[in-house]
Amino acid sequence: MEVLQRTANRGSISTGPYEVDNSIKLEHDNNEWLYRDAPTAGNRKTFTISLWLKRAVLGHTPAGTDEYLAGQGSNARFHFAGDTLRFMFESGSTELESSRKYRDPSAWYHIVLAVDTTQGTAANRVKFYVNGEQQSWSNTKYPSLNQESDWMNTNDLYIGTKWASNSAGEGANDLGGYLAEVVLLDGTAASPTSFGEFDSDSGIWIPIDVSGLTFGSQGFYLNFATAGDLGDDKSGNGNDLTENNLAAADQATDTPTNNFATWNVLDITRTNTQGVDMVEGAMSIKHRGSNGWTGTCSNIAISKGKWYWEAEVRVTNGASMWGAYPVATRQANVFFDIYIGASESDGYDSGAAFYDNDDAYYHDNTATACTISGSTFNTVTGDVIMIAVDMDNNKLYAGVNGNWCNSSDNTLPNATGITLSDEPHYLAAATYTANTTNSYNFGGFTTDTISSAASDANGYGTFEYAPPTGYYALCTKNLAEYG
Repeated sequence: MEVLQRTANRGSISTGPYEVDNSIKLEHDNNEWLYRDAPTAGNRKTFTISLWLKRAVLGHTPAGTDEYLAGQGSNARFHFAGDTLRFMFESGSTELESSRKYRDPSAWYHIVLAVDTTQGTAANRVKFYVNGEQQSWSNTKYPSLNQESDWMNTNDLYIGTKWASNSAGEGANDLGGYLAEVVLLDGTAASPTSFGEFDSDSGIWIPIDVSGLTFGSQGFYLNFATAGDLGDDKSGNGNDLTENNLAAADQATDTPTNNFATWNVLDITRTNTQGVDMVEGAMSIKHRGSNGWTGTCSNIAISKGKWYWEAEVRVTNGASMWGAYPVATRQANVFFDIYIGASESDGYDSGAAFYDNDDAYYHDNTATACTISGSTFNTVTGDVIMIAVDMDNNKLYAGVNGNWCNSSDNTLPNATGITLSDEPHYLAAATYTANTTNSYNFGGFTTDTISSAASDANGYGTFEYAPPTGYYALCTKNLAEYG
């Protein structure tokens, strides 16, 4: 994983003066994006795009395609080319590409693109910043003095995909990840301090309130606070964007000021032709290829505290596991191409998990049966699996549909779990059956249908069942207090 000085924001550890409550999840496979249909032309020489991004796809699928942050007209583009950022002002003659790569899926990146072609110095005409720091271009094809392009023209403006002549977007180039605090300033080339600041305690770049900015006549501000109208412009201009294949369920609480765990797209285990692809904000896992154990770990590790998460069973007896996996074992690339809870070898523990085929815990290749109300059970499609990980006492507990395994009264305080090794762990999942998709919920976003919308005691996370007393959603706000 590439680590760049002061450019990775994994969520505000301290409480900042401004909190971002919502983001939206964009999924490439679903053709999800936002657009403004036939806008009035704005200032075609001077403008700023600012947004917060958490990536959920790297290198893109299918291979070789790009992920677009924004586009307007056939030649106005701002996108990822693999893991570098590329800006096109005019086709061919004015194309710039970043000299760095941005591929940390655990981080929120604040990206600012400031354009002002009235500047006499070519290098001042297009600047871009990541988390408060100006970044360099690997080439110098700057716009000419006072040049205009398709940017801020009357063509449809897209967020999360590229412009297409049929006004339908360009599905192969859709963005996969989370967006928050999306701003367009018409007529201003702003510095990053208009949108954020360095936290005085942690040094992390954090958001500030942008509602008082001068947006210009064609500018807009999207904070995604209204689930039923995710394209609602909060600038006061009424420049709303239209949602394409986006619904209220695509609103998320994973934000730059409270960063939730997702599955780690840098940690996709493959054995021969087996492997997984991550979709839906890296909260669903698609098993591909042929049958065989494969899986992944969370992008946040835990060494103390008590943590809760859920998953919905998508296939009855689908050979799936939900549990925790030691950091040291994963870094050594041991075992995970078999299953969670396999036999220990070479001094590495293999974690522990609940297995749906046996409805049992596994640790060190030993199965411990799970019962509810004293009886054996069989998980079926639609069941909600509950996982509680107690890193203070090195225990993992599992439950189904609100009831905990091996408990005298189906509650966690009276449940008997499985022992974890005394070392840092990731949350982990594995599956065996090819061509199946499983969905998961760490609290910040899920595709599972939530009917109760329960949260932990701090008010964080959205779950089907309330986390047990003392257990919390895995997010940076809770980590700062308990982790």
